[in-house]
Amino acid sequence: MTVTAPEATRADTELRSQLSDLQCLLMLSMLMTESGDEGKILQLAATSVPSFGHTHLIGVRFTDGNWWGPGPAAATEGLRDEVQAQVALLDASGGAIAVAGQGWTWALPLRVFAGHLGYFIVAAAKEPAASEQFLLRVLAQQTGVALGNSRLHTKERSSAEELRAANAALAETVRALEQSTQIHDRFTRVAMAGEGQDGVARALHELTGYPVAVEDRYGNLRAWAGPNRPDPYPKDPQARREQMLRRALREGRPIREGGRLVALASPSAEVLGVLALIDPAGAVGDREQIAIEHGATVLAMELARLRSLAEAELRLRRDLVEELLSGTEEEGAVARAQALGHDLEQRNRVVVAEGRGRVKSQEPFFHAVRRAARDLHVGSLLVARGDSVVLISDADLPWERFRMAILTELGGGRCSLGVGGWCSHPRDLPRSYREGQLALQMQGIAHGKDRATCYDDLGVYRILCEVQDGSSVERFVRQWLGTLLEYDERKHSDLVTTLTQYLECGGSYDATALALSVHRSTLKYRLQRIREISGHNLTDPDTNFNLQLATRAWRTLQTLQA
Repeated sequence: MTVTAPEATRADTELRSQLSDLQCLLMLSMLMTESGDEGKILQLAATSVPSFGHTHLIGVRFTDGNWWGPGPAAATEGLRDEVQAQVALLDASGGAIAVAGQGWTWALPLRVFAGHLGYFIVAAAKEPAASEQFLLRVLAQQTGVALGNSRLHTKERSSAEELRAANAALAETVRALEQSTQIHDRFTRVAMAGEGQDGVARALHELTGYPVAVEDRYGNLRAWAGPNRPDPYPKDPQARREQMLRRALREGRPIREGGRLVALASPSAEVLGVLALIDPAGAVGDREQIAIEHGATVLAMELARLRSLAEAELRLRRDLVEELLSGTEEEGAVARAQALGHDLEQRNRVVVAEGRGRVKSQEPFFHAVRRAARDLHVGSLLVARGDSVVLISDADLPWERFRMAILTELGGGRCSLGVGGWCSHPRDLPRSYREGQLALQMQGIAHGKDRATCYDDLGVYRILCEVQDGSSVERFVRQWLGTLLEYDERKHSDLVTTLTQYLECGGSYDATALALSVHRSTLKYRLQRIREISGHNLTDPDTNFNLQLATRAWRTLQTLQA
């Protein structure tokens, strides 16, 4: 499918709109935090809800039972009674509730460091898009933070008036308030300046003095700030990593994991990344915990933005690869590939990767291939096709190295590579793709499983695959193996397999017996039966040459038919 200019413009407009919405949220967060008045904070939040989709605010139900509505108290009193019992059954993560006359209603948690203040209840005629729901969740979270800060300010002011005589306690309270403001202001500057993951790590390190790591969902290091960066960076086993993520999601706040304080960058139930303070002594206090929570919020926004951009680029790359593998108009494909940073006017080849990690989903395998290809500069034009990942590459490297890099990124599992031949023109890529598939198919009989196999290195198997008249190959196989094949079919025996392995082992009894997992005497008996049934002399070099060619042709035919 060719991407037209209007479609590209539309995608660019959508990305700009999302960035604009996030910038508006940041500005709104600053206004709410600077207000300090709980009523103004709630009014700002209520009037902002319709800006992020066709939704409106029903009201705010606090954990102490109090209710705030955007209109007159009498107008929302009935709604308060309708949602009160339902909200009482929800946990700290919120959830769906039912309100008469509304097609979709959701209670979003108002989270603060110490827990949560209550629920921010929004409704719409129908379920909003995922991007709109994300913006609503961020708005609710920022409202909770602003309300928490407002209540903290109110509490500290009250304490200051009551305990003015206790100068030491008052000084500590003022210092904590200044630190909280400093933390918020520092991360606001990071977000507004677009400093990315590195900026979040630097800011948290400056605020706390502890080394800071930013990791992706799978535990791969994406940014580091501070001394003593480990090399190589340690990575937990996948099962342990998933257990930690589930616990952090369940608790909804920073948690201790080993010698680290960990906070999730999770704008919704999906984890996009992890922010960690390296603290082996367990010495972090409230200030550091507040700082890491603010940092995780800004990191979540940055990762959500990056994911949106990456998904749009992946779609463009996927569509281009699909067209190239199917055959497409060459000039347009070359121009689009150049826009994506790939030169189709030099030699390219197709690499087919098959495998999986330790989970059923194929998505981790796709991303492992993508990351390994990026790190080794193998290429960036790739697409998932069924259980395989297809990559167009201009690289010339030891492909076993690429396969091992995929397994490292995957954290275990299995992976096989089939590498097609070189193409001088994009129109030849479908041929290279077929060769990569054939290399994978022939891998089991030519070299064994789970390795990188180049089509150009298949030798006689490559010649057999390229024979135009398959019937001539079948006749050759029947001429030399016909009686044995008929005997195996009739008696359910494995004489052809035994002969194949014997010839592949160069006539070595010991190596053949080991490969077939049979006793040497059993092998001798089978070879004698082969001589008797076929009438072939297995000591004649010419006979053995033709028999080995016939067995390889037989296995090739089996693979191609499968």
